[in-house]
Amino acid sequence: MHYLYGTKRGSERLVATFGSEQQLLAYVRWATLAGDQHATKFEQQSVLAGYESWRQSEALLTNADPQSVSHNPSPTML
Repeated sequence: MHYLYGTKRGSERLVATFGSEQQLLAYVRWATLAGDQHATKFEQQSVLAGYESWRQSEALLTNADPQSVSHNPSPTML
């Protein structure tokens, strides 16, 4: 499992899970509007909307329930 976190002002929140790193990175590429590797502007309908940056991990970094977020979200799900 691969975990995608949105970060904003020092806080971090689990926003989605993915079955592979390739799926996660493809989603982040789609969601990124402007910026560098960990962009600061994201598509409004993406799970990263409203966040300042993103981070990925192969381990759960917070006590969030992974089943409470979207799994393998894609632009076609919006």
